[in-house]
Amino acid sequence: MNHQADIILELARSKGVLRTRDVDSAGASRALLAALTDEGKLLKLGRGLYSLPDRAASTYDSFAEVAARSENGVLCLLSALRFHDLTTQQSSDVWLAIPHKAHAPRFDYPPLRIVRMSGLSMTEGVETVDVTGTQVRVFSVAKTVADCFKYRNKIGLDVALEALREAWNDKRATMDELWRYAEICRVANVMRPYLEAVGAA
Repeated sequence: MNHQADIILELARSKGVLRTRDVDSAGASRALLAALTDEGKLLKLGRGLYSLPDRAASTYDSFAEVAARSENGVLCLLSALRFHDLTTQQSSDVWLAIPHKAHAPRFDYPPLRIVRMSGLSMTEGVETVDVTGTQVRVFSVAKTVADCFKYRNKIGLDVALEALREAWNDKRATMDELWRYAEICRVANVMRPYLEAVGAA
């Protein structure tokens, strides 16, 4: 049993956020999760999610928790803006894009805002990044800016404009990239005057 406990703790150390199915895949006993939690060696984050208690806290923990439970979701809009440090907006919700016909993941925490996308809007501009040991999918800077204009009625045009200004001023996206995603998201006509304004500034 001690050997299995060591396997579980090592998994938690390497992954950051440990899922019960990770324990299953390693051939360890799920019952040990409860025992290790009772002993204070693991911290239960939510149903089926655990981490080491001394794991460095991150503002992105909720992103990692959602990614651990969503196979095909991609961080988008306000969550992607926060990840890329392109907004002053604060949101406790995690904004997640999922394919149009996919089942939305359900859990109590963190709160989710689901955005359904299809075609190239769902598949283009996806980056995989490491967040506290968990692989998280997030839309790129340029794709996120275009998404903000597409969903401006959900998040506000002011948020989209702030994102565009930050991305352009910090040289985080080129004009070609911004135009490409504006066309993919079908907001080229909406974004054109703003892109011309920042390009001329």
